[in-house]
Amino acid sequence: MLRNPTEVFLVGMAVIFLFPYLIWKIFKTDSYAPLAIIQIVSGIILGPALLGKAFPEFYNTIFTEDNIKVLSGIAWWGVMLFVWTAGVELDLKSVINKKKDTAVTAFFALATPLIFGSALALIISNYSGWVGNSAQTWQFVIGIGMATAVTALPILVLLMEKLGIFKKELGMRVLRYASLDDILIWSVLAIIIMDWERVARQIAFIPFFIALSYALYKIMNKATDARDRWAIAMFWVIVIGFSADWAGLHYMVGAFLAGAVMKSEWFSETEMEIFKKNVLLILMPVFFLITGLKTNWSVSGLVILLVAGLLLITQFSSKIIGVSIAGKILKWEKGESLVIGTLLQTKALIEIIFCTILLDKGIITSQMFTALLLMAVFSTISTVPITRRLLNKGSRV
Repeated sequence: MLRNPTEVFLVGMAVIFLFPYLIWKIFKTDSYAPLAIIQIVSGIILGPALLGKAFPEFYNTIFTEDNIKVLSGIAWWGVMLFVWTAGVELDLKSVINKKKDTAVTAFFALATPLIFGSALALIISNYSGWVGNSAQTWQFVIGIGMATAVTALPILVLLMEKLGIFKKELGMRVLRYASLDDILIWSVLAIIIMDWERVARQIAFIPFFIALSYALYKIMNKATDARDRWAIAMFWVIVIGFSADWAGLHYMVGAFLAGAVMKSEWFSETEMEIFKKNVLLILMPVFFLITGLKTNWSVSGLVILLVAGLLLITQFSSKIIGVSIAGKILKWEKGESLVIGTLLQTKALIEIIFCTILLDKGIITSQMFTALLLMAVFSTISTVPITRRLLNKGSRV
């Protein structure tokens, strides 16, 4: 029996780092499921629905409520720093210069899955066991529609790095499209759950963020010591992350925005690469696994698998259709739409968070949550092998 919280914490950390690494190494999943995805799946396996039921004494000893809180704190900070680095690497000038390309693609990449997903949700709503007790039909329909449109920014960055395209023009384009959709998704969520106070806060956040960004430029331009700039950056991430979360845009969106308005030349490229690798190695495994660990679901038959399959087909095909429409409008080269659409169907983490809120608000049931969770896992696992095959076939990207 473990004697104190420190021992419980360290054993929990050991499980978090070791269990997914062994699965990844033994089964050699890297070609189709990078370590980050295995960590998410491992979190689900180690969660209350599987490990908790199979070995309740072990689960309740290691993953206590207090330990989950501590691990969650580490996870939040880790993902904020990682997403912040992605924001720093985003060329804000290119976003402004290519605003038509970004706006048109982001719109169709979000709107088309929303329409098709909502149509499927409308059909599902006619059957019992899927719509939450607190939901009106329109809330359920739009909620599921948005769930099919979600793109998971942190995982997307990792997968693009795995494919070697993150710092190329293709990676920067996909990052622009996904980041804009991420902001819109959290804004629509506030409307779905009818949190009008949250909507008002999001509107107030915009001028606040612009004013603080102006002040940041003044301060950073006067800071000549690299250590001062890093210290200011860390405080900046916290302030904007907190402000965005208060506004209902989610702390991850805030962290990304905090990085997006910063100039990459404020930091040494070597230092930034080392920083990102350390965050990925030391902190992000906790986030990936704790996200899965906090899910609580139970599979209740083939019906859930059928619904998950329908959701998977709907979200993947509609994302491709939406991006293809954007590609025709913008006159892209042949093959670009298929690659970009496949990358943007990455879900995992953001999907879990988004659907957990819908579940907590009583808009969906636990079995609907399970179907969405399975859809998110399979869509994310399929991203790397499909994209790699498309790239190898010589798609013009």
